[in-house]
Amino acid sequence: MTLSPFDQMKTASNIGGFNAAIKNSPPAMSQYITVGSNPFTGFFYALEGSTQPLLSHVALAVASKLTSALFNAASGWLGWKSKHEEEAVQKQKPKVEPATPLAVRFGLPDSRRHGESICLSPCNTLAAVTDDFGRVILLDVARGIAIRMWKGYRDAQIGWIQIVEDLHERVPEKADFSPFGNTQGPSRVAQFLVIYAPRRGILEVWSTQQGPRVGAFNVGKHCRLLYPGYKIMGLNNVTSQSWQPQTYQICLVDPVSGSVKTVNVPFHLALSDKKCERAKDMHLVKKLASLLKTRPPNLDSVETQIKELILDIKYPATKKQALESILASERLPFSCLRNITQTLMDTLKNQELESIDEGLLQFCANKLKLLHLYESVSQLNSLDFHSDTPFSDNDLAVLLRLDEKELLKLQALLEKYKEEKTRTATVRFSDDKDGVLPVKTFLEYLEYEKDVINIKKISEEEYVALGSFFFWKCLHGESSTEDMCHTLESAGLSPQLLLSLLLSVWLSKEKDILDKPQSVCCLHTMLSLLSKMKVAIDETWDSQSVSPWWQQMRTACIQSENNGAALLSAHVGHSVAAQISNNMTEKKFSQTVLGADSEALTDSWEALSLDTEYWKLLLKQLEDCLILQTLLHSKANSPASKPSSLQAEPLPRLSVKKLLAGGKGGIADSVAKWIFKQDFSPEVLKLANKERDAENPDEPKEGINRGLLEVSEVDMNLGAIPDLLHLAYKQFPCSLELDVLHAHCCWEYVVQWNKDPEEARFFVRSIEHLKHILNAHVQNGIALMMWNTFLVKRFSAATYLMDKVGKSPKDRLCRRDVGMSDTAMTSFLGSCLDLLQTLMEADVSRDEMQAPVLDTEDAWLTVEGPISIVELALEQKHVHYPLVEHHSVLCSVLYAVMRFALKTVKPLSLFDSKGKNAFFKDLTSIQLLPSGEMDPNFISVRQQFLLKVVSAAVQAQHSVVKDKESSEEAPSAPFGKDQDWPVLAVDLAHHLQVSEDVIRRHYVGELYNYGVDHLGEEAILQVHDREVLASQLLVLTGQRLAHALLHTQTREGMELLARLPPTLCTWLKAMNPQDLQNTEVPIATTAKLVNKVIELLPENHGQYSLALHLIEAVEAISTPSL
Repeated sequence: MTLSPFDQMKTASNIGGFNAAIKNSPPAMSQYITVGSNPFTGFFYALEGSTQPLLSHVALAVASKLTSALFNAASGWLGWKSKHEEEAVQKQKPKVEPATPLAVRFGLPDSRRHGESICLSPCNTLAAVTDDFGRVILLDVARGIAIRMWKGYRDAQIGWIQIVEDLHERVPEKADFSPFGNTQGPSRVAQFLVIYAPRRGILEVWSTQQGPRVGAFNVGKHCRLLYPGYKIMGLNNVTSQSWQPQTYQICLVDPVSGSVKTVNVPFHLALSDKKCERAKDMHLVKKLASLLKTRPPNLDSVETQIKELILDIKYPATKKQALESILASERLPFSCLRNITQTLMDTLKNQELESIDEGLLQFCANKLKLLHLYESVSQLNSLDFHSDTPFSDNDLAVLLRLDEKELLKLQALLEKYKEEKTRTATVRFSDDKDGVLPVKTFLEYLEYEKDVINIKKISEEEYVALGSFFFWKCLHGESSTEDMCHTLESAGLSPQLLLSLLLSVWLSKEKDILDKPQSVCCLHTMLSLLSKMKVAIDETWDSQSVSPWWQQMRTACIQSENNGAALLSAHVGHSVAAQISNNMTEKKFSQTVLGADSEALTDSWEALSLDTEYWKLLLKQLEDCLILQTLLHSKANSPASKPSSLQAEPLPRLSVKKLLAGGKGGIADSVAKWIFKQDFSPEVLKLANKERDAENPDEPKEGINRGLLEVSEVDMNLGAIPDLLHLAYKQFPCSLELDVLHAHCCWEYVVQWNKDPEEARFFVRSIEHLKHILNAHVQNGIALMMWNTFLVKRFSAATYLMDKVGKSPKDRLCRRDVGMSDTAMTSFLGSCLDLLQTLMEADVSRDEMQAPVLDTEDAWLTVEGPISIVELALEQKHVHYPLVEHHSVLCSVLYAVMRFALKTVKPLSLFDSKGKNAFFKDLTSIQLLPSGEMDPNFISVRQQFLLKVVSAAVQAQHSVVKDKESSEEAPSAPFGKDQDWPVLAVDLAHHLQVSEDVIRRHYVGELYNYGVDHLGEEAILQVHDREVLASQLLVLTGQRLAHALLHTQTREGMELLARLPPTLCTWLKAMNPQDLQNTEVPIATTAKLVNKVIELLPENHGQYSLALHLIEAVEAISTPSL
């Protein structure tokens, strides 16, 4: 071992005195220990030189040896080496270094004792010595002292065994803060001394240094213990650290039997007595765990082994841990678990009172009770029990205290609910394991405490599984309800816990329950039995207070999302509660009024109590919720239109609790979400609502047929949806009032559009719902909220973008600045225009009508939650009409630019500084807007823009395109109905102070230019200055004639041209027919146009004579064709 600095200084001072020089590093040395006499044990140290050679000296020596070796080899190859020289080399003897005498540094002086053998431990720290007195002495090699002595071992043979700790077997203790206290530290090493006493024929194993004897074996008197009790010669204190023996550690040779035996010692035997027991226990636990993992062929033998192992464990805590692992095993059958627990229990009881661990005894008793309960329930479930009682609708009505009409209504509601739910339900494979629970799982779910069984914190699915184990067979009539209740009550399960388990099963297995109406009868029986248990309903309960028992059941129904099962269980609960209440009232009544006619208290009579009122309220709420859920389950058979990913998301299921927490608008909001998923037209809501106002039953059918014609554009098979909608309207006359529903739909669509602005149809649909809102106060508020929340930011971004590029922007720029494509932005601007116009109309209409009163149905008066959209809408301020109109003008300009892809247009250049500053401000604020006469330059720019819009609109509508490719390039309305652009242009002219007549005349001229003369004649009626119009149309007529006569180059045309007056010929030659957009107009149509011009021109007009000549020319052209 390497010396420490202290040991080095101590040794140096002992040898050389206090003036001895100390080196920085301890010298390399070899230590020798001898045994014999005088001294009995001696310690010798051999230092390996005073200084180490320098590296350069070593390299020089190696180089000289290498050179001489090469020279000798070369001379031999070349034949220089003589035979005489070779013989001289062979005769040379190896050089042996002279021995260095070692003086003993110190030893153990004992003149009478003579050492016989010495044996060094594997890690060089200890050595064992035998002497002629029959002693075995343990030496500390480093300190050179004897630390232990054994006597009575004459002729003893000794050896060592070294054991390394297995980290997986380490058992950390709570108070152990040593580096070895966790399994991540280094492995510990233990050394055991093996002593073979041949005279006694015994082999002993002792724990060193001061440990006890850990093992003794009778091996015979003629054996030989083999152990290499020394290290290889030549190793010093440095090199010996890395040297490991390459042989077995120790073995015993028995010449009598001819066998060789090895010694194996568990590491935990090196620990103290207390820890040794604990380590042994953990060793048994590990053995038990490996036994539980194997698949045994014979369960009886395994059971016996497990019993032996658990009984061998001494510590109660470890014993409890072992029992827990046994009970958690999936491979052991129930009988095996019960037998093992019972055996342990019996063993504990047979112990002395002082040594019994009360905690372990109680734990065993509790587990045993749970196992007995499991056995009892399993036996009841396995019995072949079938109720032979016939079951009819009349029995069900009596059971639920309903008359025939109410029962039929309930059955119809549940049937509709079941139909719609099965349409939307996912595939569910039949589960044969209902009512079956492994014993391991059963024990994991329950715990026994103070003679009461409680359920641990488990998930909802696990709770249902436990409830199914207890009650599923009973609910199906396949197990005795009375026996089951008695078993569970006697086991220590509280009625409240059983009621919770029963309801969890009932409410979660809705599909099976609705398919088997007889289960209602079983639930009634079960609930009656539970209610009659001792601590279920407090005896001091007063009819004017709420019973916690029934309140627990109502709470479960309120929270359930399976509304069909919840409604049925509420009916059963109400029936049982009424029955118990009546019985209690009857008792009191008979006690107070003796001799009264007690027959008056029949089943049809119901005692009045606060609980009864709560039951009636709950039944109404559940019925409403069921109808609403049925509606939300329904689906229309939509055609090929692919739904958006937003529409594909499933709707959350409803419960009374969710509706009560959803606020006043929660019901309408859930229906609006469903309408969004189905993407119905607003007309569908309208046609279902027509039934509400119908006076006789024949009208609704006609109303529906008319409505379907109106909704024919939707092209979908609505199925039972109108009926379900009508039923929902009837059930929620206030919450689903049509304006409220349209408002929520409008908001839902715009919220979804905001998530994905590419879905422009969502915004279009939102505006449709907005227009269907009849009350102007609601309409105004919703429109204003939409504008402020979702639209104004994108609208301003679109404005600045278009003003920057001076034309309709490309798709990339639209996506970058506005967050949508160019086609989506076109639709967006059109919808914004619709919204602003609707907002203006609502602002005008709101003064003529009152704000609506928002009522709530009686059953839903206790709703709490967020404020509804309609309430928010009614809180909105009045808008400033001129400011809305100002934005509407800008929106029209932007829409026209995008719709017709106009170029060289900067929208904001059409407005002065006042107009620009007023944009994008709050529509309810009063802003300084342009007034008075506008600068002529602005008016000129505006007029050019409007004329451009009219031209583009007429071109888009009436251009005659030769080939299909160019027709595809023609812009079309992306979504919804396109605007009447000529009318809109005239309206814009009014707001922009441009002469409206100029726009109308231009529109007429464009219509004739595109050859749509019949529309042009109608448009002429709106023009005021017809004289100017006539001059414009005269030029257009000339262009048509010039094309007919000069550009067709026919012989008849040339002859006709020669006959025309010179002034007319000159005028026609000056015309440019290339300006005409449609040159294929028949001459008869042109003749009508000339006559129209004559009508419009006064006789004193300068061009009147020219027009007369044109009539002659047209007649002359048309005559040959006749």
